[in-house]
Amino acid sequence: MNTAQLTTAAFLDALAAGEPTPGGGGAAALTGSQAAALLSMVIRFTIGKKKYAAVEAAMQGYLVRSEALRAELLAAVDADAAAFAAVAATYTLPKESAAEKAARTAALQAALKEATQVPFEVAEKCLALLQLAAPVGADGNSNVVSDVATAFYLANAAFASALLNVKLNLKLLKDPVFVDVWHAKVTALLAERESLCAVAQAAIEATLEVAL
Repeated sequence: MNTAQLTTAAFLDALAAGEPTPGGGGAAALTGSQAAALLSMVIRFTIGKKKYAAVEAAMQGYLVRSEALRAELLAAVDADAAAFAAVAATYTLPKESAAEKAARTAALQAALKEATQVPFEVAEKCLALLQLAAPVGADGNSNVVSDVATAFYLANAAFASALLNVKLNLKLLKDPVFVDVWHAKVTALLAERESLCAVAQAAIEATLEVAL
């Protein structure tokens, strides 16, 4: 499925269908892409305005980043589906002999490791959006700061959903070293999210008060 070519209605039909993909991972990636699109919108409402001339160069840079994240997160919808398909395919492998069982288990574990990487990268990209939300919320066009707030909440939801998928995959993995490393990565990402959220929320709220 090429998600980028689907209408919103078609994607929602696919999401609602009795099929495993697209699922929660794809929905998280698409939600993150929507958050990026909203940040781009606010930035475009800021660029070229005389009132915001002092932040013009910075906003141009933010726009490059938000648009890159938008494209990457949209692509992650299909990457998530592909990763799930790879995991599902291992369950169809033969398991009659001991050798077949060992090969099946090894294939499953390898596929699960890849399936862990994809949602983690989605979470990382959503973290980058939270990082962008602070300066865009502080210095962007105050008339549309509520859209920065919406992007902030969408990115947060996508982040949490993506990390949930990471944790679920880690529960199925039998490689203790890999699991410990990735649990540490998740913990570090959560800690970074806390500090970024505090800064972004304060910036958005301050601008909202000015706008009101």
